[in-house]
Amino acid sequence: SQLPDPAIEDQGMDYIRPLLNKYAAVCVRCPGYGTRTNTVILIDSEGEVTFTERTMINADVDQWKTSSYEFKLQI
Repeated sequence: SQLPDPAIEDQGMDYIRPLLNKYAAVCVRCPGYGTRTNTVILIDSEGEVTFTERTMINADVDQWKTSSYEFKLQI
């Protein structure tokens, strides 16, 4: 009758929250695992799109390449 059900809404949070805090960050740094690309896509009310991506170079956390593209959506 009510969604989400308050009785089960927090079920499993003690298990899942640490995983989310570790792996759902903007930039993850763990041994053998981590962020190597970040992407942002912005679309305004006129259909103008800005696509920006930042990619790590040679697995070096101090070297990044940023690429940005702008275009209009075809409707």
